[in-house]
Amino acid sequence: MKMTDAAELRRRTQELLTAHPVATTAPTDFLKARFDAGLAWVHYPVGLGGLDAPRSMQPVVDAELAAAGAPDNDPRKIGIGLGMAAPTVLGFGTDEQKQRFLRPLWVGEEVWCQLFSEPGAGSDLAALATRAVQDETTGDWIINGQKVWTSSAHLARWAILIARTDPDVPKHRGITYFICDMTDPGVEVRPLRQITGEAEFNEVFLTDVRIPDAHRLGPVGDGWKVAQTTLMNERVSIGGARIPREGGMIGPIAQTWRERPELRTHDVHQRLLTLWVEAEVARLTGERLRQQLVAGQPGHEGSGMKLNFARLNQEISGLEVELLGEEGLLYSEWTMRRPEMVDFTGRDAGYRYLRSKGNSIEGGTSEVLLNIVAERVLGLPTEPRTDKDVAWKDLAR
Repeated sequence: MKMTDAAELRRRTQELLTAHPVATTAPTDFLKARFDAGLAWVHYPVGLGGLDAPRSMQPVVDAELAAAGAPDNDPRKIGIGLGMAAPTVLGFGTDEQKQRFLRPLWVGEEVWCQLFSEPGAGSDLAALATRAVQDETTGDWIINGQKVWTSSAHLARWAILIARTDPDVPKHRGITYFICDMTDPGVEVRPLRQITGEAEFNEVFLTDVRIPDAHRLGPVGDGWKVAQTTLMNERVSIGGARIPREGGMIGPIAQTWRERPELRTHDVHQRLLTLWVEAEVARLTGERLRQQLVAGQPGHEGSGMKLNFARLNQEISGLEVELLGEEGLLYSEWTMRRPEMVDFTGRDAGYRYLRSKGNSIEGGTSEVLLNIVAERVLGLPTEPRTDKDVAWKDLAR
């Protein structure tokens, strides 16, 4: 029977706080106890961090814990695990996979990354060339290939991976979805230094990496279907994150406008007002999208949110640099670092301007997302395709 009583949720939360006082319990131990009590993500099944409650009831728990000063699981650091891996494991994993992976993922003991994009298959993800061949003796899958633009690969314990298992069928078929152990000796992670000076992304080389069949998600050859769950959740997590009014990119420029009257011009004022309104519309649209999630899995509306997120970030950061004039040309440092997370609002305007250029590429390029919105949200005719019924091995590359 589903949990629908907010008072009972509050009681259980207070029971957790009594049994594991925040002041004397190690953060990781508290998070484990929270997961075991079903208060991690209440809409998940009992025994997997949830109580089969409506997703809309999570704020009841969060508010009680926040008021008590309880630790969180640092969601920005483990966002790929929370936003992409977890819903995919829940949707397609075996009972053993769910029990093995979900608890350490949510607690933050194991960081995840995403091995999807490749040098020759970024926007056209289904054209991926990384191969997975099954060892007939052991049943293991032998993986060879290269992935790119992999956030957190230098920190990750596990990766969600798609690879081609059958080159003799069209590209959207013959793909299989795996969970890859990033500590396997055949996994090599190399930093990719970006325009910001940091190496937040990585390229990953896979050489005879062995993945047991027990770490396959979904049927062999049906990986594209599994990957769609990951991608839809990714776009919601990027474009539909919950933020307060004037949160995100619009916050720093609005603050500068209020505190630095000497920088103001009529033209910039009009443009800032327009972007402020658009940012608020996007924030409210994100709230509506999250309410729709209560009814089930995310739809393709997340693609529209992610599209708008990229455009707004780039326009707002560009206007901020313009507002600051000569100051906007300054950049704090170019030190080569491999950060654990992206921090848009904690850095200077130059960083925001440069880093936002990647927003229209990561999580699905804007060009691809425009097609998705046109075809799957608006119902417009699909673009002509010449590769639909052609075996992947016969495609020009």
